[in-house]
Amino acid sequence: MRRFSAEYLEHTRRGMWEDDREALADLSLSSRERVLDVGCGTGELTRVLAAETGATGSDGGTTGPNASVIGVDADRELLSVAREESDGEIGYAAGDAARLPMAADAVDLAVCQALLINLPDPTAAVRELARVSDDLVAAIEPDNGDVRVASTVAAEERLEREAREAYVDGVETDVALGDRVREAFDAAGLVGVRTRRYVHEKRTEPPYAEAALRSAARKASGAGLADHRDELVAATSERAYDDLRGRWREMGREVVDAIGAGEYERVEYVPFDVTVGRVAGGD
Repeated sequence: MRRFSAEYLEHTRRGMWEDDREALADLSLSSRERVLDVGCGTGELTRVLAAETGATGSDGGTTGPNASVIGVDADRELLSVAREESDGEIGYAAGDAARLPMAADAVDLAVCQALLINLPDPTAAVRELARVSDDLVAAIEPDNGDVRVASTVAAEERLEREAREAYVDGVETDVALGDRVREAFDAAGLVGVRTRRYVHEKRTEPPYAEAALRSAARKASGAGLADHRDELVAATSERAYDDLRGRWREMGREVVDAIGAGEYERVEYVPFDVTVGRVAGGD
């Protein structure tokens, strides 16, 4: 399984669940009693699951999770960040998606976010999610082959597309899995499988948040592109990568200048598919 830093996860998932949680409707979170988030990383989705299963107090606020919510990840460093960000009402455990440290039928919802696209055998992981759930399995997976960018810096749209196409070709797993996640659900024996597509919009505009300033600086230094150097070289060549990185850094300097002038705007459209299925013979 591929590994990611806490900074990378924060960047790629930033703002995804801040406002619109309609994408989670099919998970029926208000009725859940035992929820497992597999490949939880730094716990962004885990905390949302806990909030959405929260009991409501007399003042209208949540009094804590109604359900038992657990996050599992193979990376102990990411789990440390998740524990720091949580309030103690969420449990976290180390474990591999293909060998979860839980008994059969231990939960009534097993869910993952951006996990299957990073696994060589997504179906094996779905089977494991189905083993530990006695009711629902859900996967929230981005389609990296269909991401679009609109930017006031014209070169950014072109270079983002060039880099993304090379990355999809060079990475060893299917990061453009999209709605084909349902094939893994069918192969795992889940029933009533359905998929809905949502589009997460990540906007950068004045006044600029600190995260936007960091992202611009990484563009100008080429650091963001360097995160995927191996995949880009695998799809092209060392020379092509060096050429792309040079043009990328030049574009990044344009972005930094535009931010300084208060004229930079960018929208990234990230489609993701929410697939749910029930365990045959489950509740």
